[in-house]
Amino acid sequence: MAACGRVRRMFRLSAALQLLLIAAAGAQKFQGQGGHSQGQGPGANILNLVGPAGGGVQAVQPLPQLPHSPQLQQQPQQPPQQPQPPFPAGGPSARRGGAGPGGPGGGWKLAEEEFCREDVTRVCPKHTWSNNLAVLECLQDVREPENEISSDCNHLLWNYKLNLTTDPKFESVAREVCKSTISEIKECADEPVGKGYLVSCLVDHRGNITEYQCHQYITKMTAIIFSDYRLICGFMDDCKNDINILKCGSIRLGEKDAHSQGEVVSCLEKGLVKEAEEREPKTQVSELCKKAILRVAELSSDDFHLDRHLYFACRDDRERFCENTQAGEGRVYKCLFNHKFEESMSEKCREALTTRQKLIAQDYKVSYSLAKSCKSDLKKYRCNVENLPRSREARLSYLLMCLESAVHRGRQVSSECQGEMLDYRRMLMEDFSLSPEIILSCRGEIEHHCSGLHRKGRTLHCLMKVVRGEKGDLGMNCQQALQTLIQETDPGADYRIDRALNEACESVIQTACKHIRSGDPMILSCLMEHLYTEKMVEDCEHRLLELQYFISRDWKLDPVLYRKCQGDASRLCHTHGWNETNELMMTPGAVFSCLYRHAYRTEEQGRRLSRECRAEVQRILHQRAMDVKLDPALQDKCLIDLGKWCSEKTETGQELECLQDHLDDLAVECRDIVGNLTELESEDIQIEALLMRACEPIIQNFCHDVADNQIDSGDLMECLIQNKHQKDMNEKCAIGVTHFQLVQMKDFRFSYKFKMACKEDVLKLCPNIKKKVDVVICLSTTVRNDTLQEVKEHRVSLKCRKQLRVEELEMTEDIRLEPDLYEACKSDIKNYCSAVQYGNAQIIECLKENKKQLSTRCHQKVFKLQETEMMDPELDYTLMRVCKQMIKRFCPEADSKTMLQCLKQNKNSELMDPKCKQMITKRQITQNTDYRLNPVLRKACKADIPKFCHGILTKAKDDSELEGQVISCLKLRYADQRLSSDCEDQIRIIIQESALDYRLDPQLQLHCSEEISSLCAEEAAAQEQTGQVEECLKVNLLKIKTEMCKKEVLNMLKESKADIFVDPVLHTACALDIKHHCAAITPGRGRQMSCLMEALEDKRVRLQPECKKRLNDRIEMWSYAAKVAPADGFSDLAMQVMTSPSKNYILSVISGSICILFLIGLMCGRITKRVTRELKDR
Repeated sequence: MAACGRVRRMFRLSAALQLLLIAAAGAQKFQGQGGHSQGQGPGANILNLVGPAGGGVQAVQPLPQLPHSPQLQQQPQQPPQQPQPPFPAGGPSARRGGAGPGGPGGGWKLAEEEFCREDVTRVCPKHTWSNNLAVLECLQDVREPENEISSDCNHLLWNYKLNLTTDPKFESVAREVCKSTISEIKECADEPVGKGYLVSCLVDHRGNITEYQCHQYITKMTAIIFSDYRLICGFMDDCKNDINILKCGSIRLGEKDAHSQGEVVSCLEKGLVKEAEEREPKTQVSELCKKAILRVAELSSDDFHLDRHLYFACRDDRERFCENTQAGEGRVYKCLFNHKFEESMSEKCREALTTRQKLIAQDYKVSYSLAKSCKSDLKKYRCNVENLPRSREARLSYLLMCLESAVHRGRQVSSECQGEMLDYRRMLMEDFSLSPEIILSCRGEIEHHCSGLHRKGRTLHCLMKVVRGEKGDLGMNCQQALQTLIQETDPGADYRIDRALNEACESVIQTACKHIRSGDPMILSCLMEHLYTEKMVEDCEHRLLELQYFISRDWKLDPVLYRKCQGDASRLCHTHGWNETNELMMTPGAVFSCLYRHAYRTEEQGRRLSRECRAEVQRILHQRAMDVKLDPALQDKCLIDLGKWCSEKTETGQELECLQDHLDDLAVECRDIVGNLTELESEDIQIEALLMRACEPIIQNFCHDVADNQIDSGDLMECLIQNKHQKDMNEKCAIGVTHFQLVQMKDFRFSYKFKMACKEDVLKLCPNIKKKVDVVICLSTTVRNDTLQEVKEHRVSLKCRKQLRVEELEMTEDIRLEPDLYEACKSDIKNYCSAVQYGNAQIIECLKENKKQLSTRCHQKVFKLQETEMMDPELDYTLMRVCKQMIKRFCPEADSKTMLQCLKQNKNSELMDPKCKQMITKRQITQNTDYRLNPVLRKACKADIPKFCHGILTKAKDDSELEGQVISCLKLRYADQRLSSDCEDQIRIIIQESALDYRLDPQLQLHCSEEISSLCAEEAAAQEQTGQVEECLKVNLLKIKTEMCKKEVLNMLKESKADIFVDPVLHTACALDIKHHCAAITPGRGRQMSCLMEALEDKRVRLQPECKKRLNDRIEMWSYAAKVAPADGFSDLAMQVMTSPSKNYILSVISGSICILFLIGLMCGRITKRVTRELKDR
């Protein structure tokens, strides 16, 4: 075997050093065995070889002169010819039986050498002068310019160290001192004798040395060797060319300190890490030198004194930050790493620390504590398999990924190893420059967007912000590098790994998440729960969303989700192990999308998630739905649409709402994704986390029962809709619920309960119909037709009919929920209802009140709506809302179709609520404008209307209102007593109602509006209408100038002759007289009115004064009416006679006249017959 041929054997260290170290450490063994025994034992033999003879000056004379500027090309290829030892064998120490050089027994001393005496006196403490090794350490650790040692002393130290590290004769002492250690380490015991390999092997295994003296000897020895790269065996040979290429031979021109050669190693280390950070490096370090550099770094990993460049760069910082940190086992390194970004940390030390961290990233063994703590775990989980390339298995990222995979699979990893992993994951997140992939892939983005943000993870979060689209665009390579780094560091498992997030969210965690153990993965979940709440601060919000962006793209980065769902994901979504690369080919977020699709499957659909996985998927879905950027598929497919339609929608939750609003305008792929998400929301509205927060008071007061259900199934949203107009409802909640209702109208699938109840009916009866409103119309039309035709079995299933009723009722609340009506009336809403708010059917009510002014299209739509509402009053939202309590009181068992009829019958009850009464009157006015708006009348008079009012129907245009013309026509026929009994009953009710309130007679209002305002203003202004306006018009009949108005008043008089009940004033005045004199007379067809007229003519009967007065007034009115309104035909004339108070007189006159005419006819007939006979006789 060639000397120093293997990388692990970098040092050939002489046994002389072993003895010297033992002496310096107080090697009691040798002192005890022969302290003054005149050279007894191995110590004495060795001293014979190294003890100085008579003084050191003569010994130094033959030293070769080294160049002042250590240019590599000026240095010899081989170490300088070994000079005469500076302390020849047989020196005083041996003769006096001393303990060795620098020992208490005296001997040759560095401090007494002429070339170094002044430097030692000036630099080193006095108590060290007697110990050569202490003096050596003191002098070689000097770096301050004012304490610079002389060149001659430097040469003396160099030769002294060279002699110590090249004499193979002292290996036997190492075997003596480390006897038990060598026997335990088989590899070292097998080393050949006399070649210097033993000490090299002991250095390799010094982490396993438990023997105190042996460990001290190895530690001190390496400190000497690491002071100069030329003393590191094999290093010079392996890296000679690289030193020339990288120009590392002269670190500082004019450098006189031979011990500053640690700078050469530092230069090579920088060249190594720079190569990893360049895509096409200009210079490349050879493989042999790479191994040598990393091996040196590994061997210096336990004691920071061994990294000479870092030691000198960080001496002051060590005193400042790590004064109480004991050297050894990498403790000082870790302490300095933890303070790397402190403001008072020197830039030179920070740079040296960064270089060392970059080496750790390339080879985890450069970290002593990590390699030691995780050694058994790495072996246990096969993270250092021999057949893998060393460059891969040694990388810190590979180690972290392999061990994190074991942790996530529930395997046991030692707490010490997990602690080390946490430290180094945090280190990678703090400083992006430690990840060569980030530098390679993101260099341009960092310079353009994130310059000057190097410290404490700010650069990484800046890049994350760019990826989220908040500061520009990021290349795919950079984005992938970031995703890989997030997976390596796994901050989802412990938020403290992300220092920027930890610092930004500290106050939120202390207030909102203090109940959760520090470092628990649920801290991130807690922060997400409080996103956009009062407890959240802006900086924390940004850092949290930036991290969640990447976690949302890889389901494994959420440790709780992975733990609960790894079985389901493997079974349903074909995933692999935690750190398998197979999933890299999947679309970002694909696994989570697969999981939440299965989370909402029904039992009938099969292949559902486990209970705990489903709950976790729902929890995450609720949290991420607040930001579209946390849904990778949505952001990817909808990027163009977001820019096109939603560029101004930047507030929380607005982007998804905007996409839902423009659903029909979106690209196909985007529309599908938004549609699927909206469909999920309809089943589980808690996905709308912001809406849930806004509606929390309503949920607690009215919907807590359904909110507590583990499975929502649309019940919660249905409850919110039903309670949307409660007093406790706040504006945000109402707006959110209404928006969801509007979105639901775009597709019937967006109403979960409706979809589940009616999907089979829709497929069968309404195929190819998508919009919910169209589906509702289709199904409700089918239900109505089946009901009218009285079919035995409805085509629409019972469960669908029930849910259909719910949907129909919900749609009546807001005009926007009926898109056709809303579109037709947009301009009218702007013109007549601009001050009216949406919701509570207020806009619809406003349009009804302004119906005469509406555009034709809008008027037609409103009329159709009213027709539907009158057929099914339960769909009249305003009526049902205003009269809710009265319905419970008067009509608890009434059918939905007869609800208005029931309310009308109880309208004048003393217990009737005034607001409800007013609303009933409004609906009566509406009904009387057109017979089609009165289903009961329409059914009762279906034969009479075409028979008597055919001319009106012929003239009327389609979809135009008849303004009460048909009802007026039927009223006239009622007066003529020509209607069918059913129709007559309904018309009588209408006449009675309109006689009490002129507003219920549309024709009267239409033709007499001026007369009412001029002649009867006071009566019209009365709060309670009891027929005063009609009476006023009758009294002022002579003053009415308008012919049409006069005709309407005369018609009223004509109607009152037919039935006293339609004349409320007269009926009230004569109520007692009817009871006394006409009780036996059947009401209707003018019979009771005739009875009163006969009683008026009968002088034996005494009527009430008021009744008598009113009857006389009516007689005068009827007489006037007969004059100004002659009969239109024989039938009208006959009716006038039959209804006249002088009917008997008129009939007597007519009968007498007929008799006289008959007699005259007879007489004329006889004369004619006689004349004819006379003519024949002639």
